Amino acid sequence: MEAALKHFFSSPRFAVAGASSDPTKYGHKVFAWYLDHSLPVTAINPRAPTISVLSQTHETVPSPSKLPGDASSYSLSVITPPTVTKQLLKEAKEAGISAVFLQPGSFDTEILEAARKDFKAVIAGEGGRGHEGWCVLVDGEEGLRTAGREWSRL
Repeated sequence: MEAALKHFFSSPRFAVAGASSDPTKYGHKVFAWYLDHSLPVTAINPRAPTISVLSQTHETVPSPSKLPGDASSYSLSVITPPTVTKQLLKEAKEAGISAVFLQPGSFDTEILEAARKDFKAVIAGEGGRGHEGWCVLVDGEEGLRTAGREWSRL
């Protein structure tokens, strides 16, 4: 998993599928984590043109194929239900994204197996420091260190 973490967090840009304005949702918390760590992040939400996170409005894109610039320069965090994740990962693969972080609850066994075949780096499933498996909120800072991106809270 260390190689996957290094590949994922070495990316110059990040995207969060399932980003939300609702502070009780993990899509909101994960998007805020990237902002809090001063990482360039784009929200993916097909139902809202903008989201509000950390008292700021952020534009969204509807799918991985609509990410600004070269989609292959992004790593993708996924916080969507498995039925949505399956199609989302097809789009991400077609767009050229090579690394995905599937948050707990966003995948089933079939989706995880397919992702491991389709992407160069997949972070998901059992492991990590949390009790539900790999999660950027729990394991992200370790991923940043693994990729040589030191971060400290001021």
